[in-house]
Amino acid sequence: MALRIPGSTDLAARGRTGLEVLDVEIVAEMASSLGGAGRKVEEVMARLNAWTPADGERAPLVKAAAEAVYAYFIQRELCGLRRHDDVIREQRIPREVLVRLGAK
Repeated sequence: MALRIPGSTDLAARGRTGLEVLDVEIVAEMASSLGGAGRKVEEVMARLNAWTPADGERAPLVKAAAEAVYAYFIQRELCGLRRHDDVIREQRIPREVLVRLGAK
């Protein structure tokens, strides 16, 4: 197996430096990680919002939701997205989850 700089054949051919190539790869990885964390929040919020008393205890779902939302918020902040109000509204994140993250 040969070692090559990620994406080097396309970007290097256009005169990009090694650092520019690396920057593109880092941004792509950040976007991929953010997307994965967002999908996990969507999945756990769907389960939490569909919960009924017949499903059993709600606490484990709330805990899983808080962990997923926390990871997503951290990933968003690493990407420079500091405000989460729109995400909270769009994902319908309940107060009981936000309280576990330290929201008042």
